[in-house]
Amino acid sequence: MSNIFDIQPIGRFVGQSAAIKRPKEIACFSYDDKHQFRLDDSSIRYYWPPTLGADLSRGFDTFEKLNDTADDHLDSLLKTIIAHEQELGAPIETDLITWRGMMTKFMASIFSDRDGFEMNATLFQDTIFLEENHSYKLNSQAKQNQQISQPGRPSQDMMSFWGYKFETLCLLPSIWAETSRDYIENRENEIVNNHAQYCSVVKTGIGNTVMVLGGEVDAVWDSKPTDGSPTTWVELKTSADIRNDRDMLTFERKLMKFWIQSFLLGVPKIIVGFRTPDGILKRVEEMDTASIPGIVKRRGKGTWDGNMCINFASALLDFLKTTITGDGVWRIRRKERSSSIEVFRVEETGHGEILSDEFINWRIKLALNRKQSETTDGIEVPQPMEISSTEAPG
Repeated sequence: MSNIFDIQPIGRFVGQSAAIKRPKEIACFSYDDKHQFRLDDSSIRYYWPPTLGADLSRGFDTFEKLNDTADDHLDSLLKTIIAHEQELGAPIETDLITWRGMMTKFMASIFSDRDGFEMNATLFQDTIFLEENHSYKLNSQAKQNQQISQPGRPSQDMMSFWGYKFETLCLLPSIWAETSRDYIENRENEIVNNHAQYCSVVKTGIGNTVMVLGGEVDAVWDSKPTDGSPTTWVELKTSADIRNDRDMLTFERKLMKFWIQSFLLGVPKIIVGFRTPDGILKRVEEMDTASIPGIVKRRGKGTWDGNMCINFASALLDFLKTTITGDGVWRIRRKERSSSIEVFRVEETGHGEILSDEFINWRIKLALNRKQSETTDGIEVPQPMEISSTEAPG
């Protein structure tokens, strides 16, 4: 039996946004050039403006593209959380743990009626763990790859490459002062490789729901502070140059996902590289993430509203918390062009493969250690007055 969350009527989400807890990075991890997991910030990159007029198609034939057909579940995120909890000596208190991409799909679905999604969820120690249903992802990718490009237009693969090429043109392996002029001026000749990633893990909240989200961050504007103050992260995006009202409408819709992705991880700047139809980098525009919803509201065509995205997500998360209350694996599904989101159980027991054995064993060990510590503390803590052993607090 399915539990249904109705998207329509969306008018009920109009108004001041639900309370938001500013994202704070609590941990990070990297994938290196071979896409191997590293519990450090070694893959962090630094922004430096690209050379305009660069050909974004150059190097397509030598592109070292990541093969993402394997299902990695939440493994890297959970490894990072284990390390963080080992430092804390306690489990993270949160209602939800997932990738940033899943929350992006939730927040965008109020205004993206063509897109569908499928996710798997499980409840463990009062926290919902959420991942993409991998078979659905692969089927969606296969459908997209089967689409035939219009004559004279670049393929989907080429346009995807343009985004990675733009990142290569904008990134430095170290801060500007420690990078050679030769490297900076020859970034157009670098082999494009999307294996390496820096991933930020943040604690944040929308409405009544506290979340821990993991997601890739493209670059840092200057340097990463060591005093715990917010980092000036940068998100890099490409888009067709705006030539008419139709292009403006398309860009406005893209801006919604640009904003959501950066909003969720606390990324304050978005750098958009505008390109010609054949992939020549024409201009670069810097945007403040926080200002985007206001700009769209004042000057746009009303294709989306930031407060409504937040209120919708808040209500959907409340619904998930009251629905996913038992054991097993749950499916969260929105069919393409559907006006509702379904939640139903697909496995009565266990956690499927959403949680790694390493994480489950760690949490069991942590719970036992905490219980043992509390018992020991109860015996050893000196009391301010004499009491008999039968009255000693536990």
